[in-house]
Amino acid sequence: MKIVYIVSAMHYPNGMAKILTDKMNWLAEHTDCEIWMIETERADLPHYYSLHPNIKFINFDLNFDAIYSLPFIKRILAYKSKELKFERLLTEFLLKLRPDITISTLRREINFLHKIKDGSKKIGEMHFERSNYRIFQRTFFPSFINAWITKRWKNQLIRRVKELDKLVVLTQEDLHQWTELNNVVAIPNFINELPSKMSTCENKQVIALGRYTEQKGFDLLIQAWKIVEEKYPEWKLDIYGSGNWNMYQELADSWGVTTLQCHPEESDVDSIYANASIYVMSSRHEGLPLVLIEAQSYALPIVSFECPCGPKDIISKSSGILVENGNIQKLAEGIMLLIENDIQRKNMGMAARYEVQRFFVDTVMNNWLLLFNEVLRK
Repeated sequence: MKIVYIVSAMHYPNGMAKILTDKMNWLAEHTDCEIWMIETERADLPHYYSLHPNIKFINFDLNFDAIYSLPFIKRILAYKSKELKFERLLTEFLLKLRPDITISTLRREINFLHKIKDGSKKIGEMHFERSNYRIFQRTFFPSFINAWITKRWKNQLIRRVKELDKLVVLTQEDLHQWTELNNVVAIPNFINELPSKMSTCENKQVIALGRYTEQKGFDLLIQAWKIVEEKYPEWKLDIYGSGNWNMYQELADSWGVTTLQCHPEESDVDSIYANASIYVMSSRHEGLPLVLIEAQSYALPIVSFECPCGPKDIISKSSGILVENGNIQKLAEGIMLLIENDIQRKNMGMAARYEVQRFFVDTVMNNWLLLFNEVLRK
């Protein structure tokens, strides 16, 4: 079986790049499939995550990201030119290779993948939840223009994914949003194994991990922690992630929060997870937050906003606390509940480590193999 993955950039750390690399590596190691990866961005940069030596890859070096510094009209023209070149290169490649399965991560190729008659089954792999994907927002346009373009952009996506053999989303919650489609299935992300280290849930330490972006809601978490700090000043919150961590530290300092520390991304996450007693997630929205699955594998109880999508698929009443999305007071109360109840905190941590087994790599990837065989039979 020849399988082609179409991706954009694989040269910087993020959850999507990591899970795609892990999937391809598992297929290359555990099956006799021939795995190809097609990239579009920055052929001059190395892959951030190591690929299995049996994986073959090609980079079209189109560098779509480079156009975003251009003025708006020039950006549109440059994008169209690059998209046409991408379509030509991808068509030529697939017609020559003749793969059995082509997997799109629903980036630019989704606009023309259905037109390529190479004989392969086309599968879309969605790494975001529907309601927050393809949002058009430009400050120099009035809101009704942004809304109109967003609607057209989302409708275009629906038309394109209808033409796929399958659309794979990450959660059951997200699956139920695609009411127009009958070709959708949910397959979650995974972890490779249970770590040897695990939390005792005894340290007065709370952690959060993620990129320093508006989506992750660290501004909301800082406000929630200010409430926690006033009652439990002996507890600490540490946030780790890529991006402008100084900005969030300055925000915490300006609000007089003294027991919260922002850090840059840390490669040795074993110690970070194992030394903590509570994991907190304040995201405004997610796809399927792999960080929650990782936290559970270290026996950490979780307090999280019930944001779309993912937390409801991962956290049970036995393993964590879900609170109303965006409710800062409730997030603080959830954290304080676990601070105040040692036995409940430890029991939730052990339940989390048990429940996370459904996200083991072999279980999830065997579901992918079943899907591949299903579409090939049609």
